[in-house]
Amino acid sequence: MSKFTLRILWLDNNIGLAVDYVIGKSFSPLTSYFFWPRNDAWNQLKTELESKPWISEIDKIELLNKATEVMNYWQDAVKSKSLEVAQNKFPELIFSGSH
Repeated sequence: MSKFTLRILWLDNNIGLAVDYVIGKSFSPLTSYFFWPRNDAWNQLKTELESKPWISEIDKIELLNKATEVMNYWQDAVKSKSLEVAQNKFPELIFSGSH
């Protein structure tokens, strides 16, 4: 069974979002990182996903919805929540970062 997941780079001043293709227990990068609020990461991610017709519309919508949720959480939590707290909030995603 294959699926997609977001890889999150949790930083002090930005959040990076990338999509990985999941095959079994292996992860393969599908996109580069898109950084928010430095850039319009959501639209960049949307454009990148739209360029991949083999990804179902349902998967695209789920990834974009999850990206929105993570971006909103980062915006609200960046000064008060640690990387570990974010990982616990979104256990299905892959996190790395600085705090």
